[in-house]
Amino acid sequence: MLYFTAIRYKMPESDSDKGKHQRFFIPEPNARPGDTPDFSQLPISPVGSVARPQTSASPETLRDLPFKLIRTLNEDGIPEGEWQPEITIAVVRKIYEYMRLTRIFDTKMFRVQRQGKTSFFLASRGEEALGVVPSIALRANDMCFPTYRQVGWLLARGYPLVKLINQIFNNSDDPLKGKQLPVLYSARDFGFYSLSGNVGTRFGHAVGWAMAKAYRNSDDIAIGFIGDGTTAEGSFHEALTFASVYKAPVILGITNNQWAISTFTGLATNKDTTFASKALSYGIPGLRVDGNDALAVYSVLEWAADRARHGHGATLIEFFTYRSGAHSTSDDPERYRPKEEALLWPLGDPIERLRQHLLTSKAWSEEKDGQLHKMLDKQITESLKEAERIGVLGESKPDVREMFEGVFKEQDWRAVEQLKELGL
Repeated sequence: MLYFTAIRYKMPESDSDKGKHQRFFIPEPNARPGDTPDFSQLPISPVGSVARPQTSASPETLRDLPFKLIRTLNEDGIPEGEWQPEITIAVVRKIYEYMRLTRIFDTKMFRVQRQGKTSFFLASRGEEALGVVPSIALRANDMCFPTYRQVGWLLARGYPLVKLINQIFNNSDDPLKGKQLPVLYSARDFGFYSLSGNVGTRFGHAVGWAMAKAYRNSDDIAIGFIGDGTTAEGSFHEALTFASVYKAPVILGITNNQWAISTFTGLATNKDTTFASKALSYGIPGLRVDGNDALAVYSVLEWAADRARHGHGATLIEFFTYRSGAHSTSDDPERYRPKEEALLWPLGDPIERLRQHLLTSKAWSEEKDGQLHKMLDKQITESLKEAERIGVLGESKPDVREMFEGVFKEQDWRAVEQLKELGL
C-alpha cells in the first residue's frame, strides 16, 4: 500500500512563461467526505459481453482483455456469457456458506478488538469472494501467498476457528507461539503461506515457489495477492519479470479495492488505464474481473490455473472490488471518503449477489438462509468462548522459551546467553 500526503500548488512562473498555464498534476479522488459519490466514470463492461479465449491462446491475441471487465451474474442473479464456470450447485452453496462464515467471523472479531481482547484486527468485508473462491477453485497442494484479507481461504479449507482466534489473542495456545501479529496467519498444511504486513513480498515469494515446483516437474501452482498500491513498488515489477521470463505456473492477483488505508487507487496507476494492463509490458495475459461476482472470479481462476498447469505461464488478474469497511481497527474511512460510498458501489455486495443467484436458481430459500446464519453464528460464538477460556491478550501468552525456538537451525550464542539470563 502507499502512504503519502499530497499538496496541490501552482508552479512559479518565469518571465518567459508568463501568460502560460502550468500546474503540477496531483491525482485526486472523485469524492471526499461530504461529497456525493460518483462512479459514473468507472469502465464497467456489460454482463456477459467479454469473450472467453482458449487457455492456450498467445498473449499477443489477448491484449484487449485488460481493458474489459469480466462479469457473469446479472442484476437478477442469472449468469450470462462465455465466462460461466462449470460448477455444481453444491459447490456454489459451499462458496456462499464460507463467504457468510468469513463475514460473521470478521464482524465478531472486530468487536472483540474494540473490547480490548486483542491489539489489532483487519476485516475483509466486501472482499470475501477473493479468499473463499480461490481456496475452493484451486487444488489442495496449490499454495496461496495471501494478503491479510484472505482468511476465507483458511475457513474454506477447514482450518479450526479456535486456532485462528488463539493466534489473534496471542495466547498460550497460539499456533504461531506469539511470533506473528494478530491476523498474520500461517498454515502450511492448508496451503497458506506465512502472512507478512509487507504485502510487496507476496508476488516474489509466489513466483519463486512456482518456479521451484516447475523445476521439479510438479503441476502444483501458486497464487499470490497484493493490493493495488503495491503495483507501484519495485518488488512488483521484479516478480513479473521472473514470472514472464521463466513462464512460472503462477496466478498473480491484484486486489483493486479502490482504497489503501487512506489513499485512492489513482496514486498507484494512471486513471486512463487499468492495473491489469501492467501485464502487457511483460508479455503475459492480464484479466480484469468483477471481484464481487463469485462465479466470475471462479471462472477466471479456473482459466488461469489451467493455463499455468499446461505450461503456458503466469496470468495477472485485477480483482475489481471495493473495501466496504475500515482498512483495519486503526482506520476511520469516514475521514477520507464519503460515508455512503460503500452503499452506492455499482457492483454490489458479493454475498448478497451470490445469495440472489441461489434464490433465483431455486437452490436456496429464505428459511435455509436464516438457519445457516444461526448455525454459523453459534459455531463462531462457541469457538470464541473456548479461546477466551484459554486467555485473551494480556491474560495468557506463549511460554517465553518460544522466543528462541524456530529462529536459527542451531542456537545462536547470543540466544544461549539470553536464555541463561532468564534462568531457562
